[in-house]
Amino acid sequence: MSNSIKLPKKLMLLGSGELGKEFVIAAQRLGNYVIAVDRYANAPAMQVADCAEIISMLSADDLEAVVTKHQPDLIIPEIEAIRTEKLLEFEQRGITVIPTAAATNYTMNRDRIRELAHKELGIRTAKYGYAVTLDELIAISSEIGFPNVVKPVMSSSGKGQSVVANKDEVEQAWNYAIANSRGDSQKVIVEEFINFEIEITLLTIKQWNTPTIFCSPIGHRQERGDYQESWQPAGISEDKILESQAIAKKVTDALGGAGIFGVEFFITKDEVIFSELSPRPHDTGMVTLISQNLNEFELHLRAVLGLPIPHIEQLCPSASAVILASEKSDSISFVGVAEALAEKDVDIKLFGKPSAHPYRRMGVALAKAVNVQEARQKATTAANKVQIVST
Repeated sequence: MSNSIKLPKKLMLLGSGELGKEFVIAAQRLGNYVIAVDRYANAPAMQVADCAEIISMLSADDLEAVVTKHQPDLIIPEIEAIRTEKLLEFEQRGITVIPTAAATNYTMNRDRIRELAHKELGIRTAKYGYAVTLDELIAISSEIGFPNVVKPVMSSSGKGQSVVANKDEVEQAWNYAIANSRGDSQKVIVEEFINFEIEITLLTIKQWNTPTIFCSPIGHRQERGDYQESWQPAGISEDKILESQAIAKKVTDALGGAGIFGVEFFITKDEVIFSELSPRPHDTGMVTLISQNLNEFELHLRAVLGLPIPHIEQLCPSASAVILASEKSDSISFVGVAEALAEKDVDIKLFGKPSAHPYRRMGVALAKAVNVQEARQKATTAANKVQIVST
């Protein structure tokens, strides 16, 4: 690598959740200056950043104000709900947007990335259609058939997603999707229900000047469209790993730029089917905090800064399990952390979110073991020991 890479850099993080927090920690370890931006105070990444800004990221004026104030070297989005056309402006002014402003715009909405993969790149996806009214959803659902999956084209962490078994459940799915839609969108996507053997995330690291590289595939399990546990390795055949890598490279090459992409696939008995893509560290990839020599946040940082990644090693079979809130509270404490940490090769990360509501992800349990099954059991047991109490 060139000696021309100078540190520190000034990084602006748009979205400051738990994934952003781990990214900030990685950035700070190399001495970088980080501005954490989100719509509420004391968000997880703000707690470890050099400074914080509270704005609406859907406001072009607010974005303009913070970028003008701080003049960052790089803008690194951590969420979808951003006024992405403003990012194109910043890029034209010479600020690097990760992975690119165009890629962020593409991946902000599920419909855009699906169209790119299916129509432009000829990649196999689930059959899908869109609706902007309940009547349209009823019609397209019948066309695709039941069961199917309905979700907002724009949401975070799978919110608003439901499996629709028959025509009687369509209206409920519409209401749930619209209630959980982010940004300005009142549009839902309905897709064929894939009878998959496993869902995987392939962490794909696109670099500025060196070839794209991959982590070992991560298996994951979802409920309500949100990840509950993940494990690595996923345990799929070598030919399916190579096929998923080829598809991931094709899509990320089309998007351009640099950074880590969380590329999701359905793996069936006979097929590798592209599902979704996030142009940033992925929630299921939190398992890499225990499973790899370099975690996904360190890999993202190295890729965006143009630093070398000579070797990615999976250390041993590992798993993660989420710690979820069960009720609404603005003042929370955790009990059971000591009991969870008493088990060998278990770690707990608490995100520091200032408030809780049902199903909100408040932390994660991590575990490693001699095999994936044991690692999953240890992570789930540890997560269940940690209880969230109102104070």
